[in-house]
Amino acid sequence: MLVRSSVRIILSNKNCSMLSQKKIAVIGLGYVGLPLAIEFSKKYKVLGFDINNGRIEELKTGKDRTNEADLEGLQFSMNLANESDKVGLCFSSNIEHLKSYNVYIVTVPTPIDQFKAPDLTPLLKASEMLGKIIKKGDIVIYESTVYPGCTEEDCVPVLEKYSGLKFNQDFYCGYSPERINPGDKLNTLIKIKKVTSGSTPEIAEVVDQLYKTIITAGTHKAPSLKVAEASKAIENAQRDVNISFVNELALIFDRMGIDTNDVLDAAGTKWNFLKYKPGLVGGHCISVDPYYLAHKAESLGYHPQVILSGRRVNDNMGMFVANKLVKLLIAKNHMISKSNVLVLGITFKEDCPDIRNSKVIDIVKELQQFNINVDVFDPYANKLEVFEEYGIQLIDSTNSKYDGIILAVSHNEFLNLDFDELKKHSDSILFDIKGFLPRKLVDSRL
Repeated sequence: MLVRSSVRIILSNKNCSMLSQKKIAVIGLGYVGLPLAIEFSKKYKVLGFDINNGRIEELKTGKDRTNEADLEGLQFSMNLANESDKVGLCFSSNIEHLKSYNVYIVTVPTPIDQFKAPDLTPLLKASEMLGKIIKKGDIVIYESTVYPGCTEEDCVPVLEKYSGLKFNQDFYCGYSPERINPGDKLNTLIKIKKVTSGSTPEIAEVVDQLYKTIITAGTHKAPSLKVAEASKAIENAQRDVNISFVNELALIFDRMGIDTNDVLDAAGTKWNFLKYKPGLVGGHCISVDPYYLAHKAESLGYHPQVILSGRRVNDNMGMFVANKLVKLLIAKNHMISKSNVLVLGITFKEDCPDIRNSKVIDIVKELQQFNINVDVFDPYANKLEVFEEYGIQLIDSTNSKYDGIILAVSHNEFLNLDFDELKKHSDSILFDIKGFLPRKLVDSRL
């Protein structure tokens, strides 16, 4: 494959024409990386790279377990992959194949560890790998969610160490936070405005122009990498705090014996009331990113109050739901030990196979502490992934009868279930924590 010589980029009218010389490698092909690689491959030569060879082989066959990919578009791009002078997408887990590219976009996970501290291992490993192959003039753009300053303080030193190159002289960095919403077929990658930034004003312009070629909603060029990083952190922290507020209301109104959703419906008649709903807060962003922001704040000597208090409320909702069901069963004279309970849904959101950081597991574990037999059914989740991640064996179908049923995820498919058939007897409890089912069907809502 022909390797174009790298050049130092200078801000000028030539920048737009130079975009055509960009060959892009996307590092990490999950919910974020794959849609990004597909869109860029319509305009550029793109390599989709992942260290998981099984994932690469899956994608080569035109299959995507995340259900985020435009498979028809993916197949079209792959047909062009062998023609080095044309746009298109190919896949590889071979590091050697990365060397002929000059823009690297990192979309690896940034989770938290068991102590709720940022785990930068995937990010730093990706930086180490790229440090061994980047050349003069190359640009490394990070999309993984991090705390403000992470790119320059944590990633750049690794790139410099393994490349022997000098930051902002030999190579450059950008940061453009991902805004993928898994399972959302309306607000897709190209329809969501993109924040961009670069390590110099010149590179910021190049990065911005690069994303503008695929993002129809437009871009917002932040004045620095740190500002772009901070913008992502507060987006999810804000949502987390807002949801924690209504979750705390649910805890209060439960003691009052009134329905939280009824209260929210009434309050929502005011034009400026924010209509958040109570529920479990899981997934790869909202339940994780606030800890990144808090970590950075604490490293600077400030101990955040609002952010972490919101996290505490949301992290305890699974336990509350389980204990609420137990109380409802006791009120109906059920023998708790050995009761049979069905939990509907294990993914972190509706109509989506994403199980990352699902808080439904908190409900299951708490119920099991009461010696309750728990079945979990989810038509969207991958059974092997659920077992490997959480040790739960999903049932294949809902053929048994139960003392209690918890609707934990509002998959549309659950609307077709015959809940009367699932109940063991007339005193069985249906607890709808999403406010999803018709009111007359349920015994309790969150």
